[in-house]
Amino acid sequence: MEFARGDVGNLPYLDSSFDCVLSLNGLHAFPNKMAAFRETYRVLKKGGTFTGCCYIKGQNRVTDLFVRAFCVPMGFFTPPFDTAESLEERLRSMYREVKVTRTGAFAGFVCRK
Repeated sequence: MEFARGDVGNLPYLDSSFDCVLSLNGLHAFPNKMAAFRETYRVLKKGGTFTGCCYIKGQNRVTDLFVRAFCVPMGFFTPPFDTAESLEERLRSMYREVKVTRTGAFAGFVCRK
């Protein structure tokens, strides 16, 4: 395992180079979410796993308020944010197997390319 710092929207890796891509609490923070989804898919090998978790809007009013009033102004989270349904739809449009679980205002996911 190797940790590297970089731009998730422009990963410096070859296509199909990883067996697993892990994104813990990252998707809601990335400024260009579409680029992040595209790049994580690109670097994942066929049959590989994309797994992680992220904030989803519309599940808890207090959490949504906290995100809008604190997390976004402080630069910790970057809109737009997925709902549970839009996250699952996006993942299903890219991956052949998708499992999404929800816990409050967060979704966990495991996808197979």
